[in-house]
Amino acid sequence: MLTFYISLILLAIIAGIIGSLLGIGGGIVIIPILILLYHINIREAIGASIISVIATSSGAASVYLKDKLINLKTGMFLEIATTTGAISGATLLGIINPQILFFIFAFVLIISIYPMIMKRENNKEGIQNDYISKKLELASSYTDNDGVVYKYGVNNTPYGLIMMYIAGFASGLLGIGSGVFKVIAMDDIMHIPMKVSTTTSNFMIGVTALASSVIYLIKGYINPYLALPVMAGIFIGSLLGTKILRKTSNQNLKVIFSIILLIIAIEMVLRGVGLL
Repeated sequence: MLTFYISLILLAIIAGIIGSLLGIGGGIVIIPILILLYHINIREAIGASIISVIATSSGAASVYLKDKLINLKTGMFLEIATTTGAISGATLLGIINPQILFFIFAFVLIISIYPMIMKRENNKEGIQNDYISKKLELASSYTDNDGVVYKYGVNNTPYGLIMMYIAGFASGLLGIGSGVFKVIAMDDIMHIPMKVSTTTSNFMIGVTALASSVIYLIKGYINPYLALPVMAGIFIGSLLGTKILRKTSNQNLKVIFSIILLIIAIEMVLRGVGLL
């Protein structure tokens, strides 16, 4: 039993590092680990993940807030959509067949590969603010590793809100941070710089997860003996990930992790059709 917990914490630390580095949350990594390696029921795995997502966000966001990389105002505004989506997804968890959940999770994993293999420009100066962004003063600036201050605008806000609802729904249904959808919404749609999108996503996933975790707790999907070691490991990993992010480029890590995600997605599909 001790070996089980030690190995679980170590793997959760790795998941936390990856989730923090890529802004996608450790849940998308730890759920396949719990299911494929430890043969945990998918609903209990999702329950443990949703608690760990809160830990990931808390650990990473505290550092990023200190470094002033998070666009706090934009994050809180977008949380209106993600929180609504999270409650919707969590409500449906007990209704959807577990086999279907494997296919949905595999689909999300494949979608997650897109922002990792796309090479993005971190500097997006010159973007014009839309009407909502101007009214709410969502535009901001950040200081990059080279010490240069970059100013950026925020646009396509309505479309960003739609993607954020989808992100929240995926988070509530699958117990993941759904940071990939948040990053796509902020970086690709709203044209917020990648580093700000990643750090703001890390901040947002905790709020989204908290909204759906209440429903998970009521439904009895959260096993504290499983959730606590996972949460501890991912919290430690998320803190380590923030230190790595500030000092190094993570493009190579993204390529390697994309391959891993694709393999896991295939395994999830095979499990969904009963071949594993």
